[in-house]
Amino acid sequence: MREADSKAATARYLDRNPGLSFIAEIRGEIIGCVMCGHDGRRGYLQHLIVAPKARKQGLGEKLFQKCIDALADIGIDKTHIFVFKDNSLANTFWASKGWSLRQDINQYSYTYSGNENA
Repeated sequence: MREADSKAATARYLDRNPGLSFIAEIRGEIIGCVMCGHDGRRGYLQHLIVAPKARKQGLGEKLFQKCIDALADIGIDKTHIFVFKDNSLANTFWASKGWSLRQDINQYSYTYSGNENA
């Protein structure tokens, strides 16, 4: 976990993007979640995860589709997700769902504090 994943940072993200993040639960146990937000013109999916015991049942797709639909409801038609190159499970998932791997951009990051764990 990074500092950006703290409870306070997560609360800020959810407050800034109300109604765009979702959880799935069975009998009170959270088995999946996705965080979603936007910058006013593009949507961004964050941290889609499904418990291993609940995978391969379409839950991940249902979760991200709820985000896509919620973004469309506020006029945002294009959504991005950033996936580590070495996360083969996630890369296979997104490709199988019709998402396009971009070859035309590079992502650069800058950390104000200098703490790479931020």
